[in-house]
Amino acid sequence: MSKPVCAVVGIGPGNGAALARRFSEGGYAVALLARGEELTNSLAGELPGARAYVCDVADAATIERSFSAIREDMGAVETLIYNAGHAVWGSVEEVSAADFEMGWRINALGAFLAAQKVIPAMKKAGYGNIVFIGATASRRGGAKSAAFASAKAAQRSLAESMARHLWPAGIHVSLVIIDGVIDLERTRRRMPDKPDEFFLQASDIAETVWQTTRQSRSAWSFEVEARPFGETW
Repeated sequence: MSKPVCAVVGIGPGNGAALARRFSEGGYAVALLARGEELTNSLAGELPGARAYVCDVADAATIERSFSAIREDMGAVETLIYNAGHAVWGSVEEVSAADFEMGWRINALGAFLAAQKVIPAMKKAGYGNIVFIGATASRRGGAKSAAFASAKAAQRSLAESMARHLWPAGIHVSLVIIDGVIDLERTRRRMPDKPDEFFLQASDIAETVWQTTRQSRSAWSFEVEARPFGETW
């Protein structure tokens, strides 16, 4: 019996890699999508049945090619995790129109296009999971998050609209809000004085996503928050 397919869009050294590993451990064949090839190729060699695909989510044609290849190589996607993100920090007077548009393209348009590629097969099967990795910025526009907050708010509204439309078809659409700083080499260098408990562990975020996709449809969650226990909120 072939493994179910999970597509993780936005593979990086933090959440993306952790999500791929967790779903591979859970019995999935994982499609690894990112603009670069080094990490995805390495993970594909590590995870049984995984395959790497070059995909720029800001480009509709690239998304079309990637998901067509996944269907041909691996089969229909049962679980889609959209982890791609883009952030440029600045006020409305500081960010450029290009920065604003790119944030929307990666956080919102790419999510929309990727979801469109997997929905038909999920509807035909009568089940599936689509998970968006969101951010607290989707709920509040900080002075320096003019581009990022608006893009993440668009992503959140898209996810909510999709959930209302697709839940009755058996497709669990959910949004996992990340509130905190991911524990990475670069964040540790930027915040050397922060204690361990300040940081979110990518593997723990991946476990939260995994558990969300395992929920019974009689008690599905739409919006799930993940934050370190010491976070002030």
